[in-house]
Amino acid sequence: MPPECQLFGTLGCHLCELAEDVLMPLVDHGLMVELIDITDPEDLTEAYGLRIPVLRRIDTGAELDWPFDADQVVAFLR
Repeated sequence: MPPECQLFGTLGCHLCELAEDVLMPLVDHGLMVELIDITDPEDLTEAYGLRIPVLRRIDTGAELDWPFDADQVVAFLR
């Protein structure tokens, strides 16, 4: 079973929408992704404001910055 992840982004972010499109086929196969809006709390805006979208593994805290494709996500999850 793949690890649970968080996708840091914000509403209206075109790159975040592209990242979601990359992740959807993986979600359809069991990947659990929580969407985290960085606009609140403020510390997330400071940490991720210039980096979004960012995929983060909950188990290890490892992060994968955009741009990424499905193959890169699969390798990241191994």
